[in-house]
Amino acid sequence: MTSIFLFKNLLGTLLLPPTNGLLPLLVAALFRRRRWAFGLALIGGTLLFLQSLPIVASNLVAPLEARAGGVFVSAQGARAIVVLGSGLRRDAPEYGSDTVNERSLVRLRYGATLARRLQLPVLITGGVPLHASRSEADVMAAIAEREFGVAVRWKESESSDTADNASMSAQILKPAGIRRVVLVTQAFHMSRARQLFEAAGLEVIPAPTDFKGSRDGPLETFDFLPQAKVIQTSYYALHEWLGLAWISLASLLSSG
Repeated sequence: MTSIFLFKNLLGTLLLPPTNGLLPLLVAALFRRRRWAFGLALIGGTLLFLQSLPIVASNLVAPLEARAGGVFVSAQGARAIVVLGSGLRRDAPEYGSDTVNERSLVRLRYGATLARRLQLPVLITGGVPLHASRSEADVMAAIAEREFGVAVRWKESESSDTADNASMSAQILKPAGIRRVVLVTQAFHMSRARQLFEAAGLEVIPAPTDFKGSRDGPLETFDFLPQAKVIQTSYYALHEWLGLAWISLASLLSSG
């Protein structure tokens, strides 16, 4: 792992929930006799509270999903489907080995659905997570073939993040004469993934899945009540906003 990768992950851990709320509370507890401790504790508690509200999480993720391009309609001349990995469950006892986590499974299922519909070859991209014995691509490809009946033509097993997914997938596809692809990932992740794949020289037809910010009907009381599971949605949304900011900063620095 590169130092930049480690720095980005450390920074993300500090800036994203729940650490962005817990850390101020911890510092306030350690220095509780200081006059500023109450204010810091108030900031930490407020952050945790807001990030656990469905109405807040929905408004964080909805603009990201609006940038995803809507529900997939047509391949528009694409010649391959690229499915992004998003982690594994290590040593799952019911399977006796590593298997995909929920995020990867959602992407894989939709990618398999599109592969059957479009009859296009599939590339799965995802490296080896920390302490895992197999790459995301290897595990996902095995499941695609065994459980969804979809053959995987290419596996990219060295990447560590979305930027690597893009550049390393391009290195596989371009020599095969493929430059336009259907890209499968969560709707909230699509905007950043698309930018990175296009920067790698591929044309992207977005095929987003797992929309989290769409609403049916009016607001309800529960939209304003904190829920532990909602913090995860806030985490995903803020992670993507930070990622987009990182891309913009890197572009600004490289152009300067």
